[in-house]
Amino acid sequence: MTFFAELQRVIEDGEAAVVFTVVEGEPLGAKLLVRPDGTTLGEGPAELAEEVPELLARGRSRMLEHDGRRVFADVFAPPPRLLVFGAVDTAEALCAAAKQLGWTTIVADARSRFATRERLPSADEIVVAWPADALAQVEPDPRTAVVVLTHDEKFDVPALQGALATDAFYVGALGSRRAQAARRERLREAGVAEPDLDRIAGPCGLDIGAESAPETALSILAEMLAARAGREGGKLRAAGGSIHVEPPELSLRR
Repeated sequence: MTFFAELQRVIEDGEAAVVFTVVEGEPLGAKLLVRPDGTTLGEGPAELAEEVPELLARGRSRMLEHDGRRVFADVFAPPPRLLVFGAVDTAEALCAAAKQLGWTTIVADARSRFATRERLPSADEIVVAWPADALAQVEPDPRTAVVVLTHDEKFDVPALQGALATDAFYVGALGSRRAQAARRERLREAGVAEPDLDRIAGPCGLDIGAESAPETALSILAEMLAARAGREGGKLRAAGGSIHVEPPELSLRR
C-alpha cells in the first residue's frame, strides 16, 4: 500500500497514527507514518517511532528537533474518550461538558433503571453492564479517561481495579477523603499494587470549591485535561515557563 493510501485508510477508519515530515535537514521532505503498534511506512528517520506513544497520549501535532533536523509530527487520532461509572447526575454533567471539547462519552452502570437515555442525554453510549464487562467492551487506552462516581464497593472496587489494569491516562474516583482511604484499603486487599493505587485521582477534581453537579463536572474535567497535558492544574500566574502545553519545538530523547 502506498504512503498516502495508508494515511487515507487510517483517517477513514478512525485509527491512530503519527506522520513525521522532515522540514529542515536531510532527507528534506521525507515522511514516515508510524502506527501505535510501532510499524512504519515511509522513508523518514526510523528512530522517530520511539516518540509515538507520548505523541498519541498528548494528542497534539507539533514541531520537533532531531539530530539537527526540524521534523513536524502530525498526530492523527480519534477524539479522547471519557468512561464514567455510575449513572448519576454528575455523570450527565460530565458528559455534557466533555462533549463541548469534542470527546466521546460513555456511561456504564449495571442498574438498567438508572442507565437510560432520559437520564443521560449527553452520553454517546450507555453500557448496561457490571464493571468488568463494561471495561472489556470499552477497552480503555491512552486516549481514555475513567472516572468512578459510585459509592458501592461492589461497583467501585472492580471498576477501579479494572481501570488501573488498562492504559487509561486518567483514573479518578469521587468521594470524601475517608471514603477514599477505605476504598484504597479494599483495593489493596484485592491485590492492587501501591504504584497503581497512586494512579487514582481521589478525591477527583481540582480544588475550585465545586458544589453542584455541573461545578463538580467542571472540576473533574479540568483535572483530566491537566493530566493529559502533563500539567499540575495550578494557577497560570504561579507557573513557570510557557503558558501553553509545551514550547513550539521539542528536542527528542536520544
